[in-house]
Amino acid sequence: MATIRFTPNLAKHRETPTIVTPGTTVREAVDGGLAQDPLLKSYVLDEQGRLRKHVNIFVDGTMVSDRSALSDPVAPGSEIYIMQALSGG
Repeated sequence: MATIRFTPNLAKHRETPTIVTPGTTVREAVDGGLAQDPLLKSYVLDEQGRLRKHVNIFVDGTMVSDRSALSDPVAPGSEIYIMQALSGG
């Protein structure tokens, strides 16, 4: 099982519990872990199920490379962090 955690800045806008969920890919973990909270899921994923531009996901410290299909692998015991992306200059 993987653990999904959210950064504290997201918790200011929405309850973001730590979620333990099965899955061998980011897609499986996110879909399963956020299935009971469609509002939180809609903050993370757009209408086509792709990662929103203002959100990043890291698995075991590495940013996911597949923002569309979320096919990056997830191992048992992986830590998945969901956070707002920073931009500006």
